[in-house]
Amino acid sequence: MFPKMRTGGGRAALGRAAQAWQCLSDRGHSAWALEGIPLGGKDPEPMYRLPESLSHAFFFRLILASNRDEFYHRPSKVAEFWGNNNEILSGLDMEEGKEGGTWLGISTRGKLAALTNYLQPRQDPDARGRGELVAHFLTADMDSFSYLKKVSTEGHLYNGFNLLAADLSTEKGDVFCYYGNQGEPEPIVLAPGTYGLSNALLDTPWRKLCFGKRLFLEAVERSQALPKEVLVAQLLDVLNNEEAQLPDPAIEDQGREYVQPILSKYAAVCVRCPGYGTRTNTVILVDVDGHVTFTERSMVDKDPSRWETRTHEFRLQS
Repeated sequence: MFPKMRTGGGRAALGRAAQAWQCLSDRGHSAWALEGIPLGGKDPEPMYRLPESLSHAFFFRLILASNRDEFYHRPSKVAEFWGNNNEILSGLDMEEGKEGGTWLGISTRGKLAALTNYLQPRQDPDARGRGELVAHFLTADMDSFSYLKKVSTEGHLYNGFNLLAADLSTEKGDVFCYYGNQGEPEPIVLAPGTYGLSNALLDTPWRKLCFGKRLFLEAVERSQALPKEVLVAQLLDVLNNEEAQLPDPAIEDQGREYVQPILSKYAAVCVRCPGYGTRTNTVILVDVDGHVTFTERSMVDKDPSRWETRTHEFRLQS
């Protein structure tokens, strides 16, 4: 998995106005996100709106680009609305015993969550399914920090994971929180800045993470004077970059014998191995008025040469 995000206050989606994460996962998804322009909350910084003639890219509170890396044969559903009043949009895992879990989702109430796995050479086969952590947050009546605080008391029940949870509110301001069960015991609120999240802990500088972050930010910057459809297309190009970033002793040291046979493929933004790899690309855009554009590109019939793209649009109710 491979996310990037920038968060904070400022005039546009670059400079101090974003937060970047990047992650890659042994079994999960990859994503980047860029969030900017808070609209309230405690001690908000001044917000500047740019002329209507300029691109949508200047008005986004959140830009997220994500890859899901998984075994091709693992059953799942493409992103659709589900839950009470069909308020949650996400793909769903349909693996026996793990049904209903997900790796990334957003609700019309402004709840967003993303999960990456922590690269481990050995895992507990009896551990609980990590996908439920995202699904439970999206359906719970609990704010992101309180939810991650609760999860932190149960982290030992799961194999290694990183979990990002967010509350997006046009009226109150946006809050992004992070917790990883292989790191500090308490969740944190992400302050304005640029972050990277891979299959290690937050800000661990794997080479693919740093490379993906650069491509992500370049794509956002190139698209500032262009329609949002161009930004989505450029981010999808980033998500499909297969250039291995080697050598990377940090990945080898953490993954050991588990990662060694696939290292040349695993060390890329887009993972492409026999029977395993990137099978879903997702781009989520949220503008300052709470309009959400959710674009998903999914592999068809376990065939890396066949893909279909769907876009959902809605307005946040928060």
